[in-house]
Amino acid sequence: MEDIKRVTIIGAGTMGRGIATVFAGAGYPVRLYSLFADELESALKEMRTTLAFLADNGLGPEEDVEAVMARVSTTQAMDEAVEGTQYVVECVLEDMALKQEVFRQLDELCSAEVVLATNTSVMSPTEIGAEAVHRERILGTHWWNPPFLIPLVEVVQTRETASWAVEVTMALHRAIGKRPVHCKKDVPGFIANRLQHALWREAISLVERGIADPQTVDDSVKYGPGLRWPVLGPLENADMVGLDLTLSIHNYVLKYLEDSHEPSPLLKDKVEKGQLGFKGGGAGFYAWTPEAQQALRARLLDYLVKAVKQHKLSLPAN
Repeated sequence: MEDIKRVTIIGAGTMGRGIATVFAGAGYPVRLYSLFADELESALKEMRTTLAFLADNGLGPEEDVEAVMARVSTTQAMDEAVEGTQYVVECVLEDMALKQEVFRQLDELCSAEVVLATNTSVMSPTEIGAEAVHRERILGTHWWNPPFLIPLVEVVQTRETASWAVEVTMALHRAIGKRPVHCKKDVPGFIANRLQHALWREAISLVERGIADPQTVDDSVKYGPGLRWPVLGPLENADMVGLDLTLSIHNYVLKYLEDSHEPSPLLKDKVEKGQLGFKGGGAGFYAWTPEAQQALRARLLDYLVKAVKQHKLSLPAN
């Protein structure tokens, strides 16, 4: 992407610093913005740790950590953050009013050819950019956590997003080793979260109705269809078994599946009782000790590293 000389990241939290690490590791000068000096200091420290972790696992750029970090600058001034940039990724908190205000400022500060992307998991980029004048250069980019390992980035086009902004965004993310997918309409949840939460809704319903306990539900995914998912998507699977069989199964089973438009009473009850999972002192669908939480996080990170290395999925360009 020769036209992109600098990338600006607005927000230095978990996602902002992770995304900044990926762009810097792929060779792009990055300017990282936050209002808070301590957040920027913390971000730089964590970025160095992440780069060292990637290098130790054979996943990072060939350069040493400090060579990569030399491409990263920080600022607490929005106008300085976007000076000379061609691409902006907003990564502030998932608060609609805050995101709208950031985009109002970005729209005023950036020339019309600068792409403005909002990193959000569910919020509408149309609504986020509603107060901007140049809405044709606004779109969504949903990165998944941890951004330095998960290859998927959902590129969400609004009705007003110009095709050139989508093309630049898709090409840029391919250039840094990501697997961008084009969500052609701005719909709540985009693509992957709609699929994920349809499964979660059914999983919670199975527990709520006494059909299976949480461990049985999770095991049924992990040791069954989940093993195929890195290779076989749902529509590939439908083609493989035959669309006639798929139709026959749907004719029989769809009417029995959970289709509530409201969150599960079981889920709401747990939240009301403060049983929030890892956040709730360990109580959720399972009882989590601090050691069990740490062990699961470590297992997940280890699995992601192995999967990325095996499939060469998320390697920053050198």
